[in-house]
Amino acid sequence: MRKPHAHHPQTLDAIRVLGAQIALARRERRWTAANLAERAGISVITLRKIERGDSSVVIGSVFEVATLLGVPLFTPDHRELRRILVQAEQQLALIPERVRSRHKVISDAF
Repeated sequence: MRKPHAHHPQTLDAIRVLGAQIALARRERRWTAANLAERAGISVITLRKIERGDSSVVIGSVFEVATLLGVPLFTPDHRELRRILVQAEQQLALIPERVRSRHKVISDAF
């Protein structure tokens, strides 16, 4: 069984904001929860959790629902999102994949 994780308040707020944007977009399009859930390949219960901002939902499902509704993720322009991804991948290629912590002995004798 997975141990519950206490999320930072800013994280929870961001999840709730995205959930509210998704709920608003669905209602503005006059799509039923069942219709959107079917399109996204998820259950209606999962969609309800997304719209409530439940942090336990898999992020891929949340992003799929947002994309289906046209809710912008990071930027409304898909080409800009792709550019950001390519840039991040290029930067990641320049730094080591493994990270080692530096264990420095800190002297508190002043």
